[in-house]
Amino acid sequence: MSSMQQIDHGQSLTVQVTNMLRAAITSGEMGPEEHFSAIGLAEKLGVSRTPVREALQLLEKEGIVRIEKNRGVRVLQMSLDEIVQIFQIRIILEPPAAARAAEVATDEDLANFRTLHGRILEAAAREDGPGTLQADKDFHLFLMELAGNPRLLALDGELRNMVLAHGLVTIPSARSSQDLANDRKDILAALERRDPRAAAGAVRDHVTRTAHLLISGVCARTPGLSADEYLSQLEQLTRFSR
Repeated sequence: MSSMQQIDHGQSLTVQVTNMLRAAITSGEMGPEEHFSAIGLAEKLGVSRTPVREALQLLEKEGIVRIEKNRGVRVLQMSLDEIVQIFQIRIILEPPAAARAAEVATDEDLANFRTLHGRILEAAAREDGPGTLQADKDFHLFLMELAGNPRLLALDGELRNMVLAHGLVTIPSARSSQDLANDRKDILAALERRDPRAAAGAVRDHVTRTAHLLISGVCARTPGLSADEYLSQLEQLTRFSR
């Protein structure tokens, strides 16, 4: 099924178009090998060019696409060095935020975590790779939100969006959607116990495993690239955050 379906005009067009374009990039429907026009995308979505242009501007600010004058829009292909840098930042920032979330989580928050985790499991059961990744993002952004730092939340969301399209290389070649879903059971258990140290450790382990799988997956698809070099770069900075 196409990621860019006809949309519901009862909701914000710009938000819907942004989400659909991001989903199309995540699924590989929009790849870095070709250019796309705002007119063509608008026709495919059944909307005017204005919300499409606004959505593309938002995606450009996130570093996902580049708007090229007289050529259209191109999906940016991130380098492995950039992917390593993003995961270095996430490994440094997310564990202490998770620890804080474990300290302040209410019973209602824990119920929401269980709901969000359930959505991950449901998407995984359908072998819906993009859906699993989006549900995973929703789970982690709620975790970051509880840390009470809006700038951290915005930064983490931006970093996730920048590498989301590459996440599909870990499903199912390196692990199944179900494996990915099960990978945050330790996080949920630590939150349920309201154990800050365990929550921080579980998040750090989860993000590190994701980085290893993604880097290894990209290298496996690219002749001549060795994952060892990039995994070593990841460790050079993140080892000080333990």
